[in-house]
Amino acid sequence: MKKRRAVSEINVVPYIDVMLVLLIIFMVTAPLLKQGVEVDLPAAPANPLDAESPEPIVVTVDKRGIMYLNIALKPESEISEEALVKQVKAALSRDPKRPVMVRGDANGPYQNVVATLVLLQQANVESVGLVTDPEEKP
Repeated sequence: MKKRRAVSEINVVPYIDVMLVLLIIFMVTAPLLKQGVEVDLPAAPANPLDAESPEPIVVTVDKRGIMYLNIALKPESEISEEALVKQVKAALSRDPKRPVMVRGDANGPYQNVVATLVLLQQANVESVGLVTDPEEKP
C-alpha cells in the first residue's frame, strides 16, 4: 500500500486574478487623476470626492487667468467665457447631479477664481467645489 504525500505547492492563480483586477483599476483611474493643464494647487485639508459620483466637470484656471474645461473637445486648449458657460449648461442639462469643480492656481490672483465662479453661476451651477492638494502633515 502506497502512502500519499502532501503537496507543498502554493496555488498562485488567485493572486494573479487579484493583480489583474488591480491593474485594470489603476489603468482606468490613472487618466482621471491627471488633468491636462499644470497648475499649482493650494494645499488644504479636504475630503476627496465620493468614488460613486459621476465624473466631475473641472474648470482649470491658470495663474494668468486662462480657463480650460475637461469636457471640452480639446481639454488642453484655452476656452472662452461664452463657450465655458454654454458647455457647462449643456452638460448639466444632461446630468444635473454632476459635480462641478474649479482648479485654481495657488500663485494666481484670487480674482481669476472669482471670475470663474461668476461664469459658473451664469451657467446655473448650484454648487462648486474647489480642488486642492492634500496638506502634508509634519
